Amino acid sequence: MRIVVDLSRCEGYAQCAFLAPDAFRMHGEEALMYNPSPDDAERDQVLRAAAACPVQAILVEWEGQHTPVEASS
Repeated sequence: MRIVVDLSRCEGYAQCAFLAPDAFRMHGEEALMYNPSPDDAERDQVLRAAAACPVQAILVEWEGQHTPVEASS
């Protein structure tokens, strides 16, 4: 699994850091830091975090395939 975050879209809502703290964390109030290659054990947390992103800035890839994550309702 690989994470790609479009940092130009990220607005610092920190939903990802709340839902998957081992993969995402806020540095200060606005700067997002993330692990681009989290463990597979974090898969469910990362997918929930990507779906919760209000600006859909997080893309999750598997073996070179882009998988868009739909925002949760």
